[in-house]
Amino acid sequence: MNLQSGMYYWPTTLQDPPSYPRLNKDIACDVLIIGGGSSGAQCAFYLADQGVDVVVIEKGKIGSGSTSTNTALIQYSGEKMFTKLSNTFGQKIINRHLRLLKQAIDEIENAAKLSPIDTEFFRRDSLYFASAMEDIKKLEEEYHFLKQQGFPVDWFDRGDIEANYPFSKEAAVYFYNDGELNPYRFSHGLLSYAGKRGIRIYEHTEMNGHFFDSHKQAMRVSTKTGYGIRASHVIFAAGYEGIDVKKEKLVSFSSTYTVTTKPVDLATWHNRTLIWETARPYIYMRTTADNRIIIGGLDDSTNYPEDRDSKLKHKTNLLIEECNRRFPAIHAEAEYANAAFYGGTVDGLPIVGIYDEYPNCYFLFAFGDNGTVYSQLLAKLIVQDIIQGKSDDLLLYRQDRPLN
Repeated sequence: MNLQSGMYYWPTTLQDPPSYPRLNKDIACDVLIIGGGSSGAQCAFYLADQGVDVVVIEKGKIGSGSTSTNTALIQYSGEKMFTKLSNTFGQKIINRHLRLLKQAIDEIENAAKLSPIDTEFFRRDSLYFASAMEDIKKLEEEYHFLKQQGFPVDWFDRGDIEANYPFSKEAAVYFYNDGELNPYRFSHGLLSYAGKRGIRIYEHTEMNGHFFDSHKQAMRVSTKTGYGIRASHVIFAAGYEGIDVKKEKLVSFSSTYTVTTKPVDLATWHNRTLIWETARPYIYMRTTADNRIIIGGLDDSTNYPEDRDSKLKHKTNLLIEECNRRFPAIHAEAEYANAAFYGGTVDGLPIVGIYDEYPNCYFLFAFGDNGTVYSQLLAKLIVQDIIQGKSDDLLLYRQDRPLN
């Protein structure tokens, strides 16, 4: 799958990342993780202290896939409002989902603290504003829903927004204690943590076949290095490329665009908040540890890489214009820009695929606009299911989950 193109900022932030060997012999393990991006690293982190034999394989270099374009806004709110999700799944399920998301953010922070590599994790507030007058009512309903669940949010009217930002909007929800991080350093950090605890990691080791050995009750995975792996359990944590292995009807794809600016003066940016909006497609903004702005969005329905990439220059100009319109004193200039496929789910929840034709396997599809948080949540539940033999919360995210 041609996932992305352009120039990537995150890999420039870690000049000498850890490297790992190719697989050069046949091996066996308890758990095989396929994918060395953030999802695979988060799974490895949870397995690192469980006393099981774990192997991670990555077809390229660690963090070289979608992790390099992940903008890593660490939020519990997503593209579909919780009020809408409650209509689909029922309030009880979504209340639980909300609390699992909050826990996942806390655990991302804990993982960042344990990482031997600085992940540039910072707690940030978020401003979620109404893009049009007709969006105010549904945004206010979302605010009251979250307030009723005890989540730390405030309602900002036009005066509140103008008092804190150099732009004006009619209304917004202000979220406390979201976050941001560097997904490339985060992935390397968690895998370094796992590697020091005995997890074996192989780069340039691409899977090219698999079958279930019913006699051994294990999956056998072959690789392009010419060697194989026998594993009691397999976690497919290959991001969007997992769809190349197993199609999932709840997944849909579009194209998205991201710009990272040159370093700027952020004095006019209140609390360096994450900023996004109710419009669809929407635009979002965040800052980085070295005082850049990441601005992204303007999603496009195309699924063709050539069409996606042909629009990159135009979308880059539009995103910079949006940035300068909202922060006219900054005068942002693009330094990195990329186009990428973006995966979402039809019903708004991430997916753990568990399929009869893949015994003892889990497909981690943390698709959506806060995929890093989804990955942390799903990784923990998958590991619970493997180690404890059961995870009640995993039922909320299976591909065959019940609707309301």
